[in-house]
Amino acid sequence: MRSSSTLPPLQALRAFEAVARLMSFRRAGEELLITQSAVSHHIRQLEEFLGLPLFIRKARSIALTPEGTDYLARTTDAFRLIATATSDLRSKSKRNVIRISLLPSFAANWLVSRLHKFQSRHPNIDLELDPTLRTADVAGGEVDIAIRYGDGNWTGVNSRLLMAEQLSPVVSPALLQTGPAIAALQDLLRHTLLFAKKPVDWQVWADAVGLDLSHARTIQLTDYNITLQAALDGQGIAIGRMLLIHDHLRTGRLVQPFPQTITSIRTAHWLVTPKDSKIGPATQAFIDWLIEETKAASVERNGEVRNAI
Repeated sequence: MRSSSTLPPLQALRAFEAVARLMSFRRAGEELLITQSAVSHHIRQLEEFLGLPLFIRKARSIALTPEGTDYLARTTDAFRLIATATSDLRSKSKRNVIRISLLPSFAANWLVSRLHKFQSRHPNIDLELDPTLRTADVAGGEVDIAIRYGDGNWTGVNSRLLMAEQLSPVVSPALLQTGPAIAALQDLLRHTLLFAKKPVDWQVWADAVGLDLSHARTIQLTDYNITLQAALDGQGIAIGRMLLIHDHLRTGRLVQPFPQTITSIRTAHWLVTPKDSKIGPATQAFIDWLIEETKAASVERNGEVRNAI
């Protein structure tokens, strides 16, 4: 089938929507899991197709042209229409399918190993997991629900606290034996600290215990799974999300050098649902099960657990 000459390339349109919404080529690339240069290529392709510029390029920022502003409003409406139509059509399927957006680290280290419990209880419900670093459009119907990590402050959706993470530094036994000794909190600064994309975990823990990280030697990594692997490989010290790394601690692959374990709603796992859409029975069944599982997993670990702001 020959594509219509009036329709732009869909990938270029998705790139435009992401850049216009985030006002950043770099952040749009991170959301779409493509390079910044690929995003730029898509935008140029779309502008050439339309025959006019959509963005005003400045030295350190970008802005939409008047035409770009109008085009964003219309394309956003179009994407929402497609999402709604898709959701309505999928609801007519004989199988119940729940689309779930979540971080790869939560999927790999917590959820997947427990899914057999839900499937044995609800064999007629299929789960479609989308492990991704980008923020899926829950309000627009891109997914049915999302499990996000942060402070729960997202606009246009309902957020329900599932479980606050329990944070503490963790290190591989090999690094603990061969690297500088870790006897006091200040000794952490003699090592490389492994930061995820946003170093909120480290900052919450450090603020709670009174450790200044301003002069720390750090490596910043994109995904928590990568941060965790770097810690396992002895590349540095990571902040442990204890609810996700229980097995690594139990088997001794990682060691917790200090007993101070901090919890905070700023670093928590949240259930995100649409604000104005009715939740179907299948989705509600998964939500009920998820709340049940997270309550069981949130039982305080042995050791000192302190609440941070």
